[in-house]
Amino acid sequence: MTNSPKHNIPKHVAVIMDGNGRWAHARGLPRKLGHKKGAESARVIVNSAAKAGVEYLTLFGFSSENWNRPKSEIGELMKLLRSYLKSQTAEFHKNNARLSVIGDRTAFDDDIVALIENAETLTKDNDAIHVIIALNYGGRNDIVQAAQELAAQAIESGSVPSKDDAEAIINDSLLSAGIPDPDLLIRTSGEQRISNFLLWQCAYSEMIFTDVLWPDFGEKEFNNALNEYAARDRRFGALKKSKG
Repeated sequence: MTNSPKHNIPKHVAVIMDGNGRWAHARGLPRKLGHKKGAESARVIVNSAAKAGVEYLTLFGFSSENWNRPKSEIGELMKLLRSYLKSQTAEFHKNNARLSVIGDRTAFDDDIVALIENAETLTKDNDAIHVIIALNYGGRNDIVQAAQELAAQAIESGSVPSKDDAEAIINDSLLSAGIPDPDLLIRTSGEQRISNFLLWQCAYSEMIFTDVLWPDFGEKEFNNALNEYAARDRRFGALKKSKG
């Protein structure tokens, strides 16, 4: 029986899905089976988030640094990505869920890009939950390309924008433009860093780090994280108001 979230549900939850390799190693299994089990966990958490009332869920699926892994492992990850997109797109659409991908997709094979575009097109009008998968994504690069757009607009207009205007231009130029910043960031496997993920967007996100490895992270663990978030007092840099 799961521990259902009680109140104050975050609008947007971001997740760094970590620990697939360690999960497999602890069981004497090849890493690819850990990644496969991790993909199953992603499916569970998408359903759990939708059930809880989360409107946006961003999953860190493949970072720009992950290309440095052994070619054999990258090959297995690409096979798994193809399989996930083929098997889950119809389910997303059936469940009225929207699927989007952020990141530099030019590095992926054409068939993977076609699968991504098909999933985005098919589900673009769904509104039960918006699931964003970050693939070949890096937070620093996201900020850099947004800063380049800011500079280009400043050159075109012949003037330096105000601080507020500059921030608005950057927000509109990020890969996540139009998506609210995460209220909650969860990272599994005991690591306590955000690893170049949504650096600008997570400026005021609540963060929860759990020792649970991603393949073992299910609906109970997700709801526990939502309940911990609900118990926190979000101030965004302001002082707590006195009740007196």
